[in-house]
Amino acid sequence: MEILSPRDGETVGRTVTVKFAISGIELKPAGDVTANSGHHHLLIDVDKLPPLDLPIPADANHRHYGKAQTQDTLELGPGTHTLQLDLGDARHLQFDPPIVSPRITIHVK
Repeated sequence: MEILSPRDGETVGRTVTVKFAISGIELKPAGDVTANSGHHHLLIDVDKLPPLDLPIPADANHRHYGKAQTQDTLELGPGTHTLQLDLGDARHLQFDPPIVSPRITIHVK
């Protein structure tokens, strides 16, 4: 799993399109219990992964892509931000062990 754009260390505007991808596992909408499948969650400025035994939160720092989306356009304030993908299963639970992308840092003008 990886964030395709923006790239780590990139300087971007306040409106940024984040594109992501995964291989080796099928993307399916939330609620779809197909084996070896899940959907993305984008962690924004999150230092610690959510607990394995609870659903990934749904808030400004934990964006859900329950329709199996592979991109989103974000509005971020100026400054330095981190982005990381976290794959959730049909019930928004993380896999054990978690399937995550490397955390990247971007700078917003």
